[in-house]
Amino acid sequence: MTAVTPGAASGAKDSLDVLLSVRELEVVFGGRKQEGFRAVDGVNFDVRSGEIIGIVGESGSGKSVTSMAVMGLLPARGVRVSGQVLYQGKDLLSLSKRELARYRGSELAMVFQDPMSSLNPVVTVGTQVTEVLHAHRSMSRAAAKSEAIDLLRRCGIPDPVRRFGEYPHQLSGGMRQRALIATALACRPKLLICDEPTTALDVTIQAQVLELLAELVTDLGTAMIMITHDLGVVAGLCDRVNVMYAGRIVEQAGRRELFGNPMHRYTEGLLNSIPRLDADRGATLTPIPGTPRDTVSWAKACAFAPRCVHATDACVRGDLALAELAPDHLVRCVHPAGQEARA
Repeated sequence: MTAVTPGAASGAKDSLDVLLSVRELEVVFGGRKQEGFRAVDGVNFDVRSGEIIGIVGESGSGKSVTSMAVMGLLPARGVRVSGQVLYQGKDLLSLSKRELARYRGSELAMVFQDPMSSLNPVVTVGTQVTEVLHAHRSMSRAAAKSEAIDLLRRCGIPDPVRRFGEYPHQLSGGMRQRALIATALACRPKLLICDEPTTALDVTIQAQVLELLAELVTDLGTAMIMITHDLGVVAGLCDRVNVMYAGRIVEQAGRRELFGNPMHRYTEGLLNSIPRLDADRGATLTPIPGTPRDTVSWAKACAFAPRCVHATDACVRGDLALAELAPDHLVRCVHPAGQEARA
């Protein structure tokens, strides 16, 4: 097996289309004199214009920390961030706070998972949308209000003129999330990062929000990173999928390839844990043993080995690299699923 850098398997011909390229991203929490906790450990992936990328994994796998590092939203003290986050060739990690602020909102935007804590509770929804337009598009008050109302309407908020003057607590959870999406899209960003935007919503509203995001991405040509623990969301929305475990990407493939031919034992376990409509009556689910806390350092072994029923002594080794086991399908596993049949 040949080690491959994620993104490189797609071929050099697509390199000009790459909007965001994350290379060897590491995030360590802890003081400089302490070893610290490595939340993100050498993550690599690319996002191309108009593409929807999924980052999936259990809570604690490093998904949200990765997105916060990309956006430059991690605290300056007690956190060490290294690697490269190349946006159109410009390394965002090397920019000053003022330079990065010019990119956030206008070029890069983010939708958080809890709209109630993300929206300012003492400022009207309309003001929160228009302040983005004032800051990045230098619009007049009248033009910004008209644009904000149109954004709220396009995001599916009923009676947008009235909602423009209301406060977040006067809106339902679904409408708050739509207002947050409208704020994120106000400046037509080229890249939208969604950090579990449907977590607090019921199933019906969740489907509506996902449909809205897909439509807006198509209409505006915006690339999107969807961060979620819900494989159903990934299956219905994403073009390519990155599966994360213990701070590293363990499998990377196109959506159809990943769901049709999962190779990493963690991905296989996630899929086996999902109820299926076509399963026999009375069929039991097969959950992954243990919890995400049952892990070891990647420097010593495969971090998933303590929970993997297929683990052997060969898994207890360091520097386990991603390898291309099928065209454009990268896996970080000693005993990948489906390889027995190929042998």
